[in-house]
Parts: sequence; structure tokens; C-alpha cells
Amino acid sequence: MQALEFGYVRSPDQDSATPARHPVVIVGAGPVGLSLAIDLAQRGQRVLVLDNDHKLSIGSRAICFAKRTLEIWDRLGVGQPMVDKGVSWNLGRVFHQDQPVYQFDLLPEDGHERPAFINLQQYYAEAYLVERALQLPGVEIRWHNRVTACTPHGGGAALTVETPEGSYALEAQWVAACDGARSPLRGMLGLESRGRIFQDRFLIADVKMEADFPAERWFWFDPPFHPGQSVLLHRQPDDVWRIDFQLGWDADPEEAKKPENIVPRVHALLGRDVPFTLEWASVYTFACLRMDQFVHGRVVFVGDAAHGVSPFGARGANSGVQDAENLAWKLDRVLRGQAPEALIATYGAEREYAADENILNSTRATDFITPKGEISRLLRDAVLDLARDHPFARRIVNSGRLSVPATLHGSPLNTPDADHFAGTQVPGAVLLDAPMERAGQPTWLLRELGEGFTLIVFGPAPDWAAGMEGLKVLSIGGDLADPRGLAAQRLDAQPGTAYLVRPDQHVCARWRAPSAPAVRAAIARALGA
Repeated sequence: MQALEFGYVRSPDQDSATPARHPVVIVGAGPVGLSLAIDLAQRGQRVLVLDNDHKLSIGSRAICFAKRTLEIWDRLGVGQPMVDKGVSWNLGRVFHQDQPVYQFDLLPEDGHERPAFINLQQYYAEAYLVERALQLPGVEIRWHNRVTACTPHGGGAALTVETPEGSYALEAQWVAACDGARSPLRGMLGLESRGRIFQDRFLIADVKMEADFPAERWFWFDPPFHPGQSVLLHRQPDDVWRIDFQLGWDADPEEAKKPENIVPRVHALLGRDVPFTLEWASVYTFACLRMDQFVHGRVVFVGDAAHGVSPFGARGANSGVQDAENLAWKLDRVLRGQAPEALIATYGAEREYAADENILNSTRATDFITPKGEISRLLRDAVLDLARDHPFARRIVNSGRLSVPATLHGSPLNTPDADHFAGTQVPGAVLLDAPMERAGQPTWLLRELGEGFTLIVFGPAPDWAAGMEGLKVLSIGGDLADPRGLAAQRLDAQPGTAYLVRPDQHVCARWRAPSAPAVRAAIARALGA
């Protein structure tokens, strides 16, 4: 799969007397850029993707894809092949030295279509996304096309693109910078990310072996086979295992990546009699950074280009895919003239809030995993000892708070509650899935939502709802059955309760007894009016 390459193809734009103008240009064909391109194309938009490379990612890189990412990819038509190929898991175990401390279940309740996580090498994820993108007539991907200049102006941005046959110029109405943590576009605009770089290094080693470890996340603090440091073990497809070894700040990254230095570490973990082959290795440094603002005129920064976190917690690629979903529907509405351009600014407000939440969680995990003083280490080890027998201490243990979608509290697109509700499904939350039935056949609540706004009504739908343009109405008890009552339970529903759900499946309003004016006002508010 990693050997798959995409050829350079000359574009008619390169022979144009004047720069061709595109409504959306996405820079970067990684998981985030491809997800954004597919989402926009499924909504009927024409999208150009430029990538400076011509192949899939090298090495496993991002491997932990969360339930929410899978739900987004379900909507984009790639969720099932990802799950079929990936290793599904819900359980994790924490060890201190050579003793188990406790285990945790990230999805303790049933009634969800997708697992808490799958492990899947990034190159597989990219392959499924490329395959899907190429099925859509609205997506064009140009490989070996490197953006070398970006000049914003009132109507968008002017781009200079370098190819094997020379450079050419483009005009873009909107530019989405999905070009990674080192984002060349960020540098072209004279922008930077700010935050904290942690003085520690970690080695990633992908090893291929046959082992009977379960499909769980195992994390060791100060194990006897790697004393004074931490180790993470994850199973991937194809009998490949990801091992992260903490190295310390003084480690030489180039020396650490040499096979003769990796093999003894792996033998110490597995035992010398366990055969394995080394597939890929990399050394990384923790960093928690973000741009001050994600939206700069009509250039919008998405994913790692906008924010970065340490990998423990799997918040990087997952938050990037959520960025893409947040931006796609808003950009579609603006391009259609159905929403003011100010709606794009709410992408910045909402996803900057989510980035801050991810950075906070990532920073806390990093501080716990890599204590920088003797007192901090003593405190951490005391917490680990307590956690063996006392559940309260387990809430303090932090081997990486794993990715969950941000609840967008305080978003200007939310309509505040006028009625009392219990539970977590507040305006700004991602709608929880639940098993449903349509005409006696099993289905899932999230799969029944529309591409636009959806009004979920528990009981008969009001007559006025059917006449609202662009609104899909789902009657629970009419269109759909809730055979286990989980949808009603999770949404704290009573007869007549209604939820308004945005195109990105976030709740934006809810009522005990909705009215036509209230629903119209909530939709207008969610469109930035």
C-alpha cells in the first residue's frame, strides 16, 4: 500500500492565458484535506486539491481513529472499509513497573454502531479517502503540485504552484490550508503557531510480529524493561504493532532511529525469543501549539496547520477531521449564497475552542507522563500506587485523555434552552447515535440524518414542519422506531420533544414543544444570520 504512487498530470490551467479561478482550493491531500474535499463534493461543490507529493504517507503515523471520526467517515462513504480493515478496540490497561494498575472501557454502554477507536495505519486511511475522492466528479487532485506563494486579496487568494514542468498561477475564491504541522502556507502569510514544546522525545517503532496480546491499549509507567520512562503498545492491522518508547530530552534522534538501537529495546519488551521485523521508526517531540486565529480572510487553516498536540490521546488527526466537517457545511452555504461570509468566522470560534480543549488535555497528559522533577515523579508514582485499589485515584492517572468531540458550549450558532433537559445532549454537543428501525429494518440514528438541518421529533411531526425548505424531519414513532428506547433515553425525550441538528450533526436547539417560528429562528441563527 505504501508503494502506491500517483502520477503527475499536466492541467489545462497551466496553459491558460490568465489564471484559472476555482471556488475552493485545498492545499494538502492528507486525511484532513481529503475529508474536506469529499464533504464539499458530496454537497455539490467543485474542489481542487493540490499536493506537493505523489504517494501515500510513509509509516503508520496517525493510527488511532475515534468513534466520532468514524461517524464522519460513514457520512463520507469510507467508514465501513476503515472499520473492516482496522483493529477495533474499547479497552485500555495501565501498568506501573511490572504490575497492572487498572483497566478502562472507553465505550462501556452498547447501542453504538462504531467502536470507541480503531487502529489503522494512516496510509490505509489515505488510500480509502483517495479512492472515494476519485469517485466524485467534483474533486480534482493534482499531485506534484506545490504551492510556493499565496497572496490573499478581497476576492480570495492568488496562488503560485510549482510542478515538474514549471510554475503556473491560480486564483481561489477560498483556500483551505491542510498542509500539516509545518504548514508552508502559514509561513507564506507571515503567521505562526504559539504554545509549548516539551523537553522530551519519544521513539515510534512499528514492528511486524505474531503475538497474542489482545486488541487493547497498553501503557506502562516505569516498566522494568524500560526503567524510568514510559512505553505504549498498540495493535495495528497486518500483524504490525506500534510501540512508543519514551527516550528523554538528551536522546539523539538520529541515533535512536537506527535499527541496532531499536532492536534491543523491543527485545527487552517482548523477550529475545520473539521474532519480529522492524517496519518503520520515527522520533518525535511533544508540542502543544495553535495559531491565534484559524481564519485569515479567505484563507482558512485546518487540522495540524492550525493546531498541534502531543500524540498521546489521539487528538491530532481526529480533531483535524472534525475541523474539516465543521468547515465543509459552512463553506457550502456561503458559496451558495445561503449564509453570510461571517459564518466562516464561526468555524474559527468553534474550532479554536475545541483546539484549546485538546491542548489542555494533551498538556495535562504530557505533564503526568513526563514529570520534570523528583517531587512531580513521587506524586505521580503515589497516584499510580493508589489507583490499584482506589477508583478516585484513577481519575487522576493520565496516560493520555483519549479523543472525544468537543461540546461547543457558548457557540453563537446555538439557541439557548428555554426548557429543562437532563443529560449531555446540550446545544453544541454532537448527537449521540442509537439503534433504530425503519419499516422493520435495523438502522442507526446518525445514518438517518439529512445533509442539511434535521428536526428530530419524538411523536408525530407537526404539520408545519413538512413545509420548511431544506429541513429533513424525522418522527421517532413514525418514520423511525426506537426499539430499545435508547434514543429517547439519551436525548431525555418526552412526547413532543424536538431536537434541531446541524449539517455536521451537532445539536443546535431543542424544545419540549417546538413551534414553526422557533425552528425558523434557530436555523437562521445557526446560519449566522
